[in-house]
Amino acid sequence: MTNILPNLPDVNQPLLFEMMRSFTTLARTLNLSHAVTELNSTRQTVRRHISQLEVLRGKPLFYVSDRRYELTDEGHAALPEAEALLTRSRAWSRGEMGSYGALQYLQTGRGDWVFYQQQQAMGSIWKDESVLLRETYRAWMMASGEIESQNLAHVRAHLLVFRHAENGWICVEFGERSAYVKWFGHDYARSSVGRPIARLPAGEELGQMLDQSFVDIETAQTARLDHVYTRMPLPHGEKQVTMVYQRLMMAGFFPDGSPAVMTLVVPTSNVNIAGLDAEMRKSITDIIPSEFDPKDAFFEQVAKRGPREDSSL
Repeated sequence: MTNILPNLPDVNQPLLFEMMRSFTTLARTLNLSHAVTELNSTRQTVRRHISQLEVLRGKPLFYVSDRRYELTDEGHAALPEAEALLTRSRAWSRGEMGSYGALQYLQTGRGDWVFYQQQQAMGSIWKDESVLLRETYRAWMMASGEIESQNLAHVRAHLLVFRHAENGWICVEFGERSAYVKWFGHDYARSSVGRPIARLPAGEELGQMLDQSFVDIETAQTARLDHVYTRMPLPHGEKQVTMVYQRLMMAGFFPDGSPAVMTLVVPTSNVNIAGLDAEMRKSITDIIPSEFDPKDAFFEQVAKRGPREDSSL
């Protein structure tokens, strides 16, 4: 097979990191002077970094119109992954990000606040003790991701629905029987509709990594299961308590065809998260899971019955 890529020189990894910083900063500001100031660099250095990246990738990342930088199509395509690589590399260097068996984990903390998130194999759902978790996953598949499908109607009240807007991911629907409403109350939930996902105390980088899960789900039109251990405030702004839950994220569609992400939160104390010691597990606050009658698990009942026998045989 003919190699269609040119023989490119090896790049010093620290230099590559700085080159990507120059690229992402200039892509955000579209102004060389502003990028230089933000990077505490020089115009010559930023220009050189962009030129080197363009040589490596084989295509221009910017063009200049009326002395203003604009991203090319290649630049637009390269930007999201460059931003994600920078964010992940900084988090990885602090020990806040990694993987177990190719499944992602995040862990960080500020003061008395902690956040642990570990991705789980989707197959673990079938052995989980939560009927609601299993039924929601089955219902999502049967609904083909259509939010208003009748196949989702019996679990819809347990879901949160998000859509992507210019200011980030916003929740547009809190299910009346969702864990969020159960914890914070209907009034607080209603007042949160339309707000961007809250940035956690760990700062913008963790927020970006959490947002990336939504982006991945929406783009790949798939589902994801995470176990989460964190600190959350009690209703009415009281002290923080430890919360542990499973979060099932599923890609979906609104009736007009626009994409969405649905999430199901299932409080539990039985989580698979590396790094949680016995003392941390003792601090978990017991939360009564959302009520769901197993008799309403229509698709689970069908699965247990198995295929019907053909009476003609």
